[in-house]
Amino acid sequence: MAWITRRPIGLTLHDDARALDGYVLVASARGHHALLIDLRGQVVHDWFHPEGIQHLRMLDTGNLLVHTLPPDDADGAEHIGGNAGALVELDWESNVVWEYRDRFLHHDYQRLADGSHLAIAWSRMPAGVKKQVRGGHDHADDPEWMWGDVIKRIMPDGTATEVWRSWEHLSFEDHVICPLESRREWTHTNSLEVMPDGRWLLSFRLTSTIVIVNPETGAVEWSWGGPELVSHQHHAQCLEDGHILLFDNGAHRRRAPSFSQVVELDPNTNEVVWRYLAPTIVAFFSFMVSGAVRLPNGNTFITEGASGRLFEVTPSGRTVWEWITPWIVPSSFGPTPITFRAYKLGADDPRLIGHDLSPKRFSRVNDLIAAGTVLGAADDLAPLADGVG
Repeated sequence: MAWITRRPIGLTLHDDARALDGYVLVASARGHHALLIDLRGQVVHDWFHPEGIQHLRMLDTGNLLVHTLPPDDADGAEHIGGNAGALVELDWESNVVWEYRDRFLHHDYQRLADGSHLAIAWSRMPAGVKKQVRGGHDHADDPEWMWGDVIKRIMPDGTATEVWRSWEHLSFEDHVICPLESRREWTHTNSLEVMPDGRWLLSFRLTSTIVIVNPETGAVEWSWGGPELVSHQHHAQCLEDGHILLFDNGAHRRRAPSFSQVVELDPNTNEVVWRYLAPTIVAFFSFMVSGAVRLPNGNTFITEGASGRLFEVTPSGRTVWEWITPWIVPSSFGPTPITFRAYKLGADDPRLIGHDLSPKRFSRVNDLIAAGTVLGAADDLAPLADGVG
């Protein structure tokens, strides 16, 4: 989505007959609020955390599990996109019911059935390992060490153990950093999903590769990607039929202009079985963040993260719902609407039962959005519900 002076915000399209009935869960990647909005684009609930909410997942209980904003100091990792200072669970009223603090957390996490968690984090790789990493370019701001990705197992009591280290299991020949990226880190894992069979599906942005890992051995059992197929993808996840859906950002695409696409592939054949491209391919592009989710009605819900555009498309690629975030908040890129990833929940989702989902409590902010008013940093720190504070 091109940036224009009078940028539209809020709901811009709703096809009642074709869009999934439900609610959208979204947060600004540099803000402090998470919103639940209805299909009319109206806020019906919000969560707030003073340390920020940049990535969120709704748990089976209806609570939110969120990454806070980056810490003030993480040995330089705070300047790498996706860094978070803590993993925090919030109830419906935004009360903290559990938290884990680690200044090297980044991007993604999963709560497991036993109440423990898997989380991506950075760790300094041994000095000898850095010499084996191929690709990338040196930059004056790069540290003497190189960051490598680890997966941590975090127990409910807050104890944590590194259960997988990228440099112990990945091939240096197969995972080569894009030449346009620096060598301050190796793979930049940006999504983690536990598949139905218990294996892990990981996405590596800097090497444009997704892999399936056996958690018992740490071994990579399947790999797909490379710069000829995708470029700096995000949000790889397993669908019910075993296919894999991902958001291909296309930031440094070879032999073509930069454009984004959503790709569904069959891991048994490595064939792409469905993709979404904009009719004018360069009109759909997010060089960072972003995601896509397959909905129960067969549609696909897409987060074009750099522009803060959320939209739903049918299998034929027809857009049937579109909403653009009103929040423009400070970031290292300047004022930005950046949204890491959003989710759509069905109207019959049991986690929403019994909650007040009327937009009436949020008439003030809904009126501002409907009027095209951009919300800034001051609004991000203020209560949204009418009569609060």
